[in-house]
Amino acid sequence: MPSTTPADLLARRRDLILAGDADGFAALFTPDAVIDMPFSGTPEAPARVAGRTAIQEYARRAMSSPMRLEDFEISELHQTQDPEVVVVEMRTKGAVTTTGRSFSVTSVQILRIRDGLIASFRDYADPRVLAEVLGDRHSGG
Repeated sequence: MPSTTPADLLARRRDLILAGDADGFAALFTPDAVIDMPFSGTPEAPARVAGRTAIQEYARRAMSSPMRLEDFEISELHQTQDPEVVVVEMRTKGAVTTTGRSFSVTSVQILRIRDGLIASFRDYADPRVLAEVLGDRHSGG
């Protein structure tokens, strides 16, 4: 069986997220995987999600929220000296369905990929962009 490259795994992740497939998304992670979002820390987006089951529950909540992700543009994919670790520079585009407001947020993600699955995923995104778009939904636009 051919081995999965980081680019293949990222493409699969993109397809699953855009299709709203939380279960498929969670299946990309090892059973003990961890997602860290150091600039987050809200009930909707906790700073840490540990374990495939918790990742699946988080993905289901996120995919049912008014935030609709429309595209991911990977600008850079960096291999590191550690063959399991890649660094991704990307832009995520989407819209808030309750207001129609679109957003675009740049992030740096660090993934540890082990045996074709994500063992750890750290997302460094600027939370101000999403806070601004979400904060405006309460004022009517």
